[in-house]
Amino acid sequence: MKKLLSLFLIIILSAGFFPGCKKDKGDPPTMPPLGSMIIDFSNFVNLKKSSNLLSDQKGTENSNWEFASAVAGFWNSLITITLAVPVASFSRAIDQDPVYLDNKTWQWKYNVSLIGVTYTARLTGQIGTNNVIWKMYVSSNSFTEFVWFEGTSKLDGTGGQWILNESSSSQTAFLQIDWTKTGSSVGSIKYEYVKADSFNGSNVQYTLTSSTSASYDVHYYNGVKFSDVDIEWNPTSHSGRVRSSDYLLGDWYCWNDQKINVNCE
Repeated sequence: MKKLLSLFLIIILSAGFFPGCKKDKGDPPTMPPLGSMIIDFSNFVNLKKSSNLLSDQKGTENSNWEFASAVAGFWNSLITITLAVPVASFSRAIDQDPVYLDNKTWQWKYNVSLIGVTYTARLTGQIGTNNVIWKMYVSSNSFTEFVWFEGTSKLDGTGGQWILNESSSSQTAFLQIDWTKTGSSVGSIKYEYVKADSFNGSNVQYTLTSSTSASYDVHYYNGVKFSDVDIEWNPTSHSGRVRSSDYLLGDWYCWNDQKINVNCE
């Protein structure tokens, strides 16, 4: 009996001396918002083919808005076409429940279907001392565990950076995204084209000041030379203005809530 009691005490005391035997998961890292990867280009989508909004505006023009739309469209195509798979993969991660792996690392794993192809996405987030390290692995029938993007974010989820690779056939850094969150929404996000070609160094910074004030500060290669463009608009009324040294005389040119050219006040 004494031997059993002694053995029991040894087990109890040993458990107290080895707290590391119990894995303390803690909480998963704060997921960056979808807005950390996607600039809002909704005010500059050309709806001419699907809407008769402008067809009845005889004698009017919308060239000012069209110019701003063309500049914004270059950047929008990078996210919606070139990088559609990693963006779609990240957008699905936000709605998934993570599982704990080890070494303060959490994993989100799920399938994503896009244009008839099913991809397996595996997002990992490792909690560090000062930030969270993120990696998105994507697999399909034609490739396995391709790191399509990676990045870091602050522990409180108020800012960070993404590096997106160009495609599954080339793990070449293509687009760098820097973002900051103010309150409940992303207040500033910047795309920078980092691939080593003629567009290298092109960038656009989107700033949302309020529900009635937003802007793009653009520096990009227009196919001939680098150009600087400033675009400001009201996200509520959709009116706005554009300025560029390549557009007319470099003055501000405006449009109203119907995207029709008007004099700037």
